[in-house]
Amino acid sequence: MKVNTQSVNFNANGDLMSFVQTRLDKLETFYDKVISSDVYLKVENTSLKENKIVEIKIRVPKENIMVKKQCKSFEEAIDSACNSIERQLVKRKEKLRV
Repeated sequence: MKVNTQSVNFNANGDLMSFVQTRLDKLETFYDKVISSDVYLKVENTSLKENKIVEIKIRVPKENIMVKKQCKSFEEAIDSACNSIERQLVKRKEKLRV
């Protein structure tokens, strides 16, 4: 699956980029018709500890799935967003079987 990653207001290191790639590659085990994905990593300029925002947009045939999560670290936000996407993909796959 093609993953487009953009980091806003900071420069993402290679470890974070590879984490995003491997985590999103696991989504294909739940639904094999995923076309591509866009990942936006943002840092909000606030004094709160939960200032890391991750937006993931997954393209599947005839639909787009969008998830936005805000957490203390990017890894935690990516995991949370991917878990949400996994549930949505499984639900979509079940609908198509019926």
